[in-house]
Amino acid sequence: MSERRYDPTHDEWVTFATHRQDRTYKPATADCPLCPTHPGGPETEIPREHFDIAVFDNRFPSLSADPPPPDLEGTDLVPVEPAYGHCEVVVFTDDHEATLASVGERRVRLLVDAWAHRFAALAADEKIGYVLPFENKGEAVGVTLHHPHGQIYAYPDVPPRPAREQRAARRHRERTGRCVFCDVVDQEKGGPRVVVEGTHFLAGVPPWARFPYEVDLWAREHVGTLPELDREARDDLARVLARVLAGYDEYFGFRTSYLLGIHSAPVNGPDDERVLGHLHLEICPPHRGGGKLKYLAGSETFGGAFLTDVAPEVAGPRLREAAGRATVPA
Repeated sequence: MSERRYDPTHDEWVTFATHRQDRTYKPATADCPLCPTHPGGPETEIPREHFDIAVFDNRFPSLSADPPPPDLEGTDLVPVEPAYGHCEVVVFTDDHEATLASVGERRVRLLVDAWAHRFAALAADEKIGYVLPFENKGEAVGVTLHHPHGQIYAYPDVPPRPAREQRAARRHRERTGRCVFCDVVDQEKGGPRVVVEGTHFLAGVPPWARFPYEVDLWAREHVGTLPELDREARDDLARVLARVLAGYDEYFGFRTSYLLGIHSAPVNGPDDERVLGHLHLEICPPHRGGGKLKYLAGSETFGGAFLTDVAPEVAGPRLREAAGRATVPA
């Protein structure tokens, strides 16, 4: 089964991809499908002995450019449609034991270019409404392949959370005439919640952080998508991101698990919707210190109301100090 079903009670689509039950699950290092293919060794997803960054179609995609017809016939109340879209895998390095926090600023800079390139390529499909690069890192967030990698999903519509951001941005612009994220940058720069200040990007614990040590990276200028960044802005994004990730490991004292997502303007939609988008990254570790994890329980799951254990005014200085101490490879 591979299809999308509309939920009329929440005004959103849910994707069913039951074939993903058979995807690779916590293989031994010797059987990792994301490692390079070595002479005499098993063939992996990447048929070369060395590489910097590799991008390829997911073998177990939730969305497909050639989806099968739905198994279920929809109704007026609950329409059903093919699960159209794209799902790509981005492998950050050929070193199985590395992490994005350890590969160095040069590799992160190369990844920024890869993200931007794939964003533009996927957005060129006129059936796509939103492109979301992301990384799930660590067993604490449910990762089943430990080789450092991320994914890029291209959806046929704007998913619920980015859609809520768009609505909030529209309300703010109608009320003030300004971009809400630009106003956030103006408020937060130089403040107690800042973690890393760059020339083009500002990283800080947002005042509304949903996770105890969430860090957002906001573009200082009003820019909607990664491909719009010039060379200097991409350099700065790599520097800021590399230091934030190294700071996490420095603060917690271990390889930090997290969810990382890149929020952008919608693609192929009306111009007045695209102009509302403001490029930013969200990094959400589940850790809350002392070996404890932040779980999404009843209030978050059923109410959508997040409860957070650490004040952003406490988390910001802690992470800023750790990021300043951390060693970031070149």
